[in-house]
Amino acid sequence: MQMSKLYAPTLKEDPREAELASHRLLLRAGMIRRGAVGLYSYLPLAWRSINKIEDIIRDEMEAIDAQEMQVPILTDGDLWHQSGRWNAYGPELMRLNDRYEHEYALGPTHEETFTDLVRNELRSYRQLPVTLYQMQDKFRDERRPRFGLMRGREFIMKDAYSFSATQESLQECYDKQKQAYANVCERVGLRALPVVADSGQIGGDTSVEFMALADAGEAALVYCDDCGFAADTEAATAGVTVADGEPGDMEKISTPGIGTIDDVSSFLHIPASATRKALALVDGDGKPVVCFVPGDHELNDVKAEHAFGEYHLMSDEELKEYGLVKGFIGPVGLPDGIRVFFDESLRPSEWWTIGANEADFHFVHAHPGRDFTIADNAWVDVVTARAGDRCPKCGAPLKEARGIEVSQVFQLGTKYSEAMGATFMDEDGVEKPLIMGCYGIGISRTLQAIVEQHHDEHGIIWPVSVAPYEVEVIPLDVHDELVWPVADKVANELLELGVDVMVDDRKERPGVKFNDADLMGMPFQVVCGKKAVKNGNVELKVRATGERTEVAIEDVARLLAQRVEAERA
Repeated sequence: MQMSKLYAPTLKEDPREAELASHRLLLRAGMIRRGAVGLYSYLPLAWRSINKIEDIIRDEMEAIDAQEMQVPILTDGDLWHQSGRWNAYGPELMRLNDRYEHEYALGPTHEETFTDLVRNELRSYRQLPVTLYQMQDKFRDERRPRFGLMRGREFIMKDAYSFSATQESLQECYDKQKQAYANVCERVGLRALPVVADSGQIGGDTSVEFMALADAGEAALVYCDDCGFAADTEAATAGVTVADGEPGDMEKISTPGIGTIDDVSSFLHIPASATRKALALVDGDGKPVVCFVPGDHELNDVKAEHAFGEYHLMSDEELKEYGLVKGFIGPVGLPDGIRVFFDESLRPSEWWTIGANEADFHFVHAHPGRDFTIADNAWVDVVTARAGDRCPKCGAPLKEARGIEVSQVFQLGTKYSEAMGATFMDEDGVEKPLIMGCYGIGISRTLQAIVEQHHDEHGIIWPVSVAPYEVEVIPLDVHDELVWPVADKVANELLELGVDVMVDDRKERPGVKFNDADLMGMPFQVVCGKKAVKNGNVELKVRATGERTEVAIEDVARLLAQRVEAERA
């Protein structure tokens, strides 16, 4: 490809709309352009990389006998009503009516469509298991589209669905997909952790997501260096170390104006983990709830929704309505009608410092079972795991990181097949619901995640496996009778050896060419300058390291082809 013919309108200045380095660089390098909020066009360079990502995915899917196909983007609303998700999915589902007022949705995911596709076709256990997948655009009406391709309204996704006769078969499909996803991350050059995840809108019992580690990631996660455990904080169950108070008879003490955890901790000269934070909320049924958690931990919204439904924290007016005293709520002497819950981490704790349900007073030395009762069904897991908590597998201290979710695998079980009547006959002639798995990779998000991990102050640093072009040949003077023939010769030799080559044939100053080459980030640059060419050499630059070496003209194509082949996925 000659750059003079390439549609890649680069930008000298940073776009105002871009907050992340990856978003900024994709715009500046002429790889994407925004059409409207949350909607992006993929220009030729980005599209070449997307095709390479998709080819890697296809390769991994073929290795585990997953079959590629395509279903409509427009999905029948009747199917969503059958699954129960038409209303449950929320405003992110882009709904529309046709001229006959029939309801449709632009698919954010396609569990319903694939279940409908197979429910009249896969009728016997002998046909199972089957895994089908597609790669296509998806739509979600995000409340706040942001960060470029990270969270848009339209995005490219690979989604796969497995159909099995037994749980053991589902587990086998799930494990194969999980390993394939790990392979994809490695092959596209992403440093990613498989983390235990919440199933979210998709549902199902078991889920793992692959997080590309990045400071700019939206998701918080905890991980263990000792045993490899990792989980996002929405799903992590960790060993929270709580401090105990001193044993003794429960004592009511004056704490005037001391209504926050930090103030109580400072006033009583105890660690925050020895205090108990009371969270007053109204649950999904509209009933008042108080939940106690360690003073140094926060309530996790996702876990709390699992425990309490679509809850909200009480307003000051609601606190007064239910007879609760803000900043001084405790489990001793709560008003009637308040349901009480306790985070699992508090089980070992015997001596509590708590609010006294009276303004400006707390209790110390409160003892569960003596001073207040905890019902067996009152224990819930609702706090956010954090650095320093104990790993649930090996007990070592957890570390914190941020990540970009690039893919996720789910065990759906019979959630959709039961709701939609997708059944098969087992060996004994008994009709049973298909057991399903669901597996998604955000292809466009993966593209930006790669750039987020692979860039420097000068521009993108593409891994060879997904680079739009693997080598850029840069003749410093296209009119020079020595330089241009060498550049053309090297480019043609590389092409003959199967290397993707871009030639900067523009009539631009060397500085402009060098800046654009670093901005676009092709893995290798072959610089053809008059002085080197006279000596029978060209300069080879490795974009990732900045290393520069002079290589004989007759050797450079062969050496580069060998190196590219070694670094391809």
